[in-house]
Amino acid sequence: MSTPPMIATTTYREVASTGIWTQEAVWLPDAYLAPLRRAGGTAAVLPPDAPDRAGAALDRMDGLYLTGGYDVDPALYDAARHPETDAPRADRDAWELALLAAAVERGMPVLGVCRGAQLLNVARGGTLHQHVPDVVGHTGYQRGDAVFRPVEVSVQPGTLLARCHPARRAVPVYHHQAIDRLGRGLVVSARSADGLIEAIEDPSLAFCVAVQWHPEHDPGELGLWEAFVEASRAYAARA
Repeated sequence: MSTPPMIATTTYREVASTGIWTQEAVWLPDAYLAPLRRAGGTAAVLPPDAPDRAGAALDRMDGLYLTGGYDVDPALYDAARHPETDAPRADRDAWELALLAAAVERGMPVLGVCRGAQLLNVARGGTLHQHVPDVVGHTGYQRGDAVFRPVEVSVQPGTLLARCHPARRAVPVYHHQAIDRLGRGLVVSARSADGLIEAIEDPSLAFCVAVQWHPEHDPGELGLWEAFVEASRAYAARA
């Protein structure tokens, strides 16, 4: 078998407790990593670091996986902070924007999940709806209590996502923000029945797909993970 591609995976830096210890830790739910393993990839978990080290970190990687987490700082798209928007996580925003820029420069495969989709859009000059209930009039995209709700999405024909995901399917969502104005060079690859953008991609790159839903909580979503890992394997083979 070929060597599994190494996937740079972004993480939180949070105060966490285990046993008698409560301290700052690098943390990411294993649910984010399990589908990568099943698809044949190996995750290299990267905590927020100095942005000028992003290129050196990716020199050893074959793909970039932007995971979910707290809201992107609205100052990055020149917006005032909504009362429901999380406090900024400047270290994570700066690190992940630098990783994304370095990955795109290299032509490295990129997969974004939830916050990862929002970050990709903001990186390209796009904007976000800071509180989805203000747009759609209900809380169905984030009911709370860590419960992922199924929402049907329609995938646009001819997109890269359409090659690895059914045209219509209920997917698990948990987001109170969403893409508003689309960023430069991006196309919409899926929407919900409310018209919300649920996936975007950059068709100029071999693999740059970001979904607003949580495929790591969907046992039927293996096709997306396999496509990402296969693209990362092909990237590794170029070296």
